[in-house]
Amino acid sequence: MSVLSEDELITALEKALPEIAEEHASAALSWNPGDWVPWDKGRNFAFLGGEDFKPGDETLNETAAAGLLALLLLKDNLPSFHRVISMFFPPFSDWRQLVGTWTAEDNRHAIVLRDYLVVTRAMDPVDAENRRRIHVVAGWRQTPEEISDIGPLDVLALLAVHENQCVHYIGRLIEHADDPDLVNILEKIRHDDAAQASFFQAFLIAGAVADQEATVLAVDRALASIEHIGDDVADFDAQREFISDFEDVASDAAIARTLADELKIESLQSLSDEAQAARTRILERAAGH
Repeated sequence: MSVLSEDELITALEKALPEIAEEHASAALSWNPGDWVPWDKGRNFAFLGGEDFKPGDETLNETAAAGLLALLLLKDNLPSFHRVISMFFPPFSDWRQLVGTWTAEDNRHAIVLRDYLVVTRAMDPVDAENRRRIHVVAGWRQTPEEISDIGPLDVLALLAVHENQCVHYIGRLIEHADDPDLVNILEKIRHDDAAQASFFQAFLIAGAVADQEATVLAVDRALASIEHIGDDVADFDAQREFISDFEDVASDAAIARTLADELKIESLQSLSDEAQAARTRILERAAGH
């Protein structure tokens, strides 16, 4: 059972906000998406007198193309993530630093990936745009049922898991990317995601100090709800086959270990039976069970 009310928890977390924001600012990189797009590889499409994409124009192997598209659609879905985090951490408050910084950093990921895709004709840009509209309309946790039982610590835990997933996934994608320009872009994004993972983990650590019961339960729920990147993309079965080994039980376990270690889950004392059961599940996941 939670010790603090939701308002009390937000107030407790706010005390950690300045220090965590400062730590994140020192770890984050400042970069311009437009600097990393190989514009000299581009040419006009038919609307401006050039040629539209046609089969055979693809510049990536099928695994890299599928991986890039899944990552791009995930990053395109930023509005959904922003809406969910803003439910508990309003941007028109002291939490603007958290909400605004994360949103601005993550937004450049979709910008640079889509610019790269269109300029290099890595895949059909019309298909990618149609998929973007479908995916963004479907959204992430955009029904009352999907948000009815989550609180502020759940959001922080979900985003900590999400960012750790991105770090691992991009590492696997880099292994299949045979274009140095794309690798450079992916490395930039992976650095951002690693810094953002630390950002949300720091808030979870503050949460564990304020209310260890609620924090352990939130982490357990977030780990139990892991959805691999690309799994929620419509009409993606063929592409999904190429990236089916990008995430697995081992990568899920690595995320669980990271969170268990960061929060020192194993050493927490005086947990309720419910939280103790949640801790046991977290440690079992961390061990790959």
